[in-house]
Amino acid sequence: MVVLKSCYTIKPAKPTPTSGIVISDCDQDKPITHAPIIYIYRPCSNFSYNSALESIKIALSKALVHFYPLAGRLKWVGDKGGQVELECSSVGVWLYEAKSNTKLADYGDFCPTPELRSLIPSVDYNAPLQEIPLLLVQITRFTCGGLSLGVGISHIMADGTCFFHFMSVWARIARGEPLDVDVLPYLDRTALLAREPPTSQYNHERFDPPPLLMGLVDKNEERNKRTTVAMLHLSKTQVEKLKNMANDSRAANIRPYSRYEVVTGHLWRCMCKAREHKSEQITRLYLTVNIRNRMKPPLPRAYFGNAILRVTATSQSGELMAQPFRYGPSKIREAIEMVTDDYVKSTINLVKGLPDLTPFRTYHIVESTQGAFYGNPNLEVTSWVGLPLKGVDFGWGKEIHVGPGSVNLDGKAFIMDGHNEDGSLVVALRLQVGHMDALREIFYKDIDDWRSSKM
Repeated sequence: MVVLKSCYTIKPAKPTPTSGIVISDCDQDKPITHAPIIYIYRPCSNFSYNSALESIKIALSKALVHFYPLAGRLKWVGDKGGQVELECSSVGVWLYEAKSNTKLADYGDFCPTPELRSLIPSVDYNAPLQEIPLLLVQITRFTCGGLSLGVGISHIMADGTCFFHFMSVWARIARGEPLDVDVLPYLDRTALLAREPPTSQYNHERFDPPPLLMGLVDKNEERNKRTTVAMLHLSKTQVEKLKNMANDSRAANIRPYSRYEVVTGHLWRCMCKAREHKSEQITRLYLTVNIRNRMKPPLPRAYFGNAILRVTATSQSGELMAQPFRYGPSKIREAIEMVTDDYVKSTINLVKGLPDLTPFRTYHIVESTQGAFYGNPNLEVTSWVGLPLKGVDFGWGKEIHVGPGSVNLDGKAFIMDGHNEDGSLVVALRLQVGHMDALREIFYKDIDDWRSSKM
C-alpha cells in the first residue's frame, strides 16, 4: 500500500522566458497522456532520506531553469482535439512524497503491474488541459530502506531521448557537478514546423484505421478483453541466436540485422502464433523512429522535444509464420529506412492539416473508448535499446532498475537493454490474458528449436 504524505510545487529557481517556445507539428499528434517511468534505488548505508528529498527538490528547481517549458502548461488552440500551444508560465511541476509498507523484493523483476504503477503520480485527464502539470514526480520510501522515483512526463513535450537527457541533468545538479554548455537543452522546435510541401508523395499508413481481427466489425469486442503484463528476458546468447536466425543465408549486399530488428521481428511472429491468427489475417506493427540524424541538416544533439515518427510494417500473419525468419526483420527495416528528411516533412505537413488529432492523442489512456483500437491483431513496439537511461545517480548511488511504469495497451511492448548492459535484452509487454501463456512458451521455444535444428 502506498500512502501520499505531501505534495510540493517546484518552480524554476530563477526567472525564465515567458514566450518563444512553439509546439512543433512533430509534437502535435503525440498522446495527451504522460509517459510513466520508474527508477528504483537501494541507497548506501549512510543514506539520509530527508537530505535526499531536499537535495532533489532544490536540484529540480535548478534544472527547470534550463528546461523551463516543463514548468508551463499546454492549452487548446480553438476546439478541443485540435492544435495545442505552450504557455511558459513557470507555474511549476508537482513532486509527491510517499511511503509504502512494501519492500523492494515484493516487486520481483519490476514488471509494470498496477502495484508498480502506484509508485508514479496519476493524472486526471478529465481536468482542463491548462491545469495539468507537464511533469510529475513521486519519491516513495520502502520499509527495507530502498526508494523509488516515479516520473510522469507529457508525451507532447518530450520523447524518450530528451526525457533521459533531462533526468541526467537533474541528477548531475543534485550531485553538485557543473553543467557544461553541451549538456544544456536546445529548446527551439521550429525546425519541425510544417513548411514547404515535400517533393514526393508517401503512403502514411499509420494514419489509417488499424486492421481488425478477421470476422469482427466491432473493435470493442477485442478492446474489452482482459489483459495482463509480463517481462520476457533474453540472454546475450539468446539474442545472438536470433541474430543468427535472421542473418542465416542473408544476401551479401544486405547488412546484418540488428538486435532490435530481430527481437521485434521475433515478437511479431510469436504474437501471431499465440493469438492463433488465420493465415490471411492482416497484422500491423507500429514502430517509432528517431529522426534526429535523418533530417537535413541533422537536428542539434540536445534537441528537446519530440523527434520521433510512428511508422508501420504490415504483413499477412501467414507470411510471417511461413517465410524464413528474416522476413519479419526485413519488413521492419523497410519501414524504418523509409523515414528520410522528405518523408518527415511529408508527415508533419499531413499532421498540420488534420482538424482533429483526438484519435492519436487518447489511445494510450486506459479504458479510453476514443480513437482506434491498436490491439489484436496488431502490436506496437517501442525501443529503448541504446538510450542513455541508466546511471542516474542523485548522490545516493545508481539505480538498480529503470523501466516503464506501465504498459497500457494489448500488444504494446518496450524493448530495453538488460540491467547489466551485457548484451541481454528485456521485453516488457501487455497481452490479452488468453494469449499470454502461449506467447511465453512460443517466445523461447522457437529459439531453442532453431538451435537444435542447427546442431
